[in-house]
Amino acid sequence: MPMFALILIDKPDSLPLRMATREAHLAYARANLRDMKLGGPLLDETGDMTGSLIILDVPDIEAARAWNAADPYTQAGLFERVEIRPMRVTIGQL
Repeated sequence: MPMFALILIDKPDSLPLRMATREAHLAYARANLRDMKLGGPLLDETGDMTGSLIILDVPDIEAARAWNAADPYTQAGLFERVEIRPMRVTIGQL
């Protein structure tokens, strides 16, 4: 069964929105750790957060979409682009 990679790119100049919703997002992620294999912010060249990468171990892409839809970042309108892709780990461990 594949896992799902969520590649989430913030809208331009949205670091204030990300910071304002960060605690709610982290609380949501902690409450749903059973579904997550890995998660963290994507960074720009200066180290500022500009998106998120989340690896989910859920039954299907609909569950991955639902997980993302319930994320406070998504509900706040943070993301310019959302890509949810099935993936398989070939090298390394999650």
